[in-house]
Amino acid sequence: MFARRIATYAPKRSFLKQSQQWHIRQRQISSAATPANVSPASHISVLGGITTELDRLAPRIDIRADQIKILAGPREFYDTLKNKIKGAKRRIYLSTLYIGKSEHELVACIRQALLDNGNLKVSILTDALRGTRENPEPSCASLLAPLAADFPDRVEIRMYHTPNLTGLRKKYIPKRINEGWGLQHMKLYGIDDEIILSGANLSNDYFTNRQDRYHVFASKRVADYFARIHHTMCSASFLLQPTDPFTSYDLTWPANNAAPSPLSNPKGYITATSQLFAPLIAPMTSKSASPIQNTTLYPLLTIPHTLNNELPALQSLLSTALPPGSTYLFTAGYFNPHRAITTSLLKCSARSLPSPTSTNPTTTISGTVLTASPWANGFYGSKGVSGLLPPAYTLLSRRFLQAANKIAPGAIELREWRLGTVGRPEGWTYHAKGLWLTLPSLQTLSPLSPSSAAANPPSNPAQSPSPGPSITTIGSSNYTTRSYSLDTEVGAIIVTKDKDLQERLRREEEGLLRYSRRVTEEDLRGGERRVGVGVRVAMWIVRVVGGSL
Repeated sequence: MFARRIATYAPKRSFLKQSQQWHIRQRQISSAATPANVSPASHISVLGGITTELDRLAPRIDIRADQIKILAGPREFYDTLKNKIKGAKRRIYLSTLYIGKSEHELVACIRQALLDNGNLKVSILTDALRGTRENPEPSCASLLAPLAADFPDRVEIRMYHTPNLTGLRKKYIPKRINEGWGLQHMKLYGIDDEIILSGANLSNDYFTNRQDRYHVFASKRVADYFARIHHTMCSASFLLQPTDPFTSYDLTWPANNAAPSPLSNPKGYITATSQLFAPLIAPMTSKSASPIQNTTLYPLLTIPHTLNNELPALQSLLSTALPPGSTYLFTAGYFNPHRAITTSLLKCSARSLPSPTSTNPTTTISGTVLTASPWANGFYGSKGVSGLLPPAYTLLSRRFLQAANKIAPGAIELREWRLGTVGRPEGWTYHAKGLWLTLPSLQTLSPLSPSSAAANPPSNPAQSPSPGPSITTIGSSNYTTRSYSLDTEVGAIIVTKDKDLQERLRREEEGLLRYSRRVTEEDLRGGERRVGVGVRVAMWIVRVVGGSL
């Protein structure tokens, strides 16, 4: 028998060492004939090596590329979500940080679906801290309470509470900042046999002027898998029970929950959730994919203190020996990546590879890192401690760029996204996150970054670039230290040989890069970008008391 061991959280050990703890039976890679619309053989051989490694780290679900639809913006996301809810026949499950307290239209849409179909059941999971922050004023919890009251046998509202905030911490840390100790951060929007994976929450700005990413999967296997993740977390969360008056509620811990309360027994809660989720992210062997199943999805999951297969998987992707001319785009709305990720990004671009056709003996892997400008950061202009976050991210961006220019000079480009200014008319915020890896075609060896490829098309048609990324990640994670130690996160890696999906992923990249500009160390050092002492002190205090940005 082969042992299966899940990567565990160990504060005194690096995640680089943790990723070596995975020992999984390798599954057979399909040797089926290659359809005409897939990438060249050398391209596929690289993907085969990547999937072999990912097969060690996560379950594998093979699907068709045409079962994935990529949405472009918040309005399309909202319209798609409402339309699918309206047509729901069997189930709706929504995992999110919160539903905006004024999202009466969305709740009315769910209510109407329940009225139209007596077989429909609804399960909603949010975070307890964020969902009740405004109490006794209107909140996410008070918005949802009437829905649970009107359909007691068909609607379940659950609220996750972090095991990190208990006792004196919970008593004295203000509500405005207590979220820094851990949240339910998963975003799963499942309706019948479809699911939307995203980084977006369910509130007005995410439906109108906050840019994120949204992939719709029309696959029962995918929807069923993430439904198991959702319902398992519900079984380890508080139950919202409506009381009088109409919008009042209690948060109770049912006796049949699958774990002890995180408030009364945090250590027991951590142990129980580890046991609950371990089987769900254990790598699985399966039959070889059919030729039409040219795309593979690898689910990613982070449960605080216990399980994390996302970080080892990202490290595996970035440590792969990619061919010369490969590029990556990495984006995060809040630029505070875990040290293991920044190290992997730097090493990926710093790694010198032989170039078979160039007189230059080596070719680097070029990368683009995209993050929110301070004027597109959701915390821009906020009062109190949260208002210090945009300059804190500026400081962290500058440090990363300094390291990039030292380790891999010229190989990594830092860009900032901005569309107007937060809080002003037509101003947008940026909340997208993800990684895209693009492999060159057989003829292409020029290491263009995703952003420069459009501006510098090859003069020789025989050297046309690959249709687009073969690999991307999608999900809730911001890739930060808190994402891997404090918050619950869920997502997926998509690996595809399908040229059409690669092209659609390329258009997704271009859409995000459209409102960005390159920034240099000098841009981040002076003038209004100068970071004061107060910001540095605040960052230090948050770390000392156990929180994270």
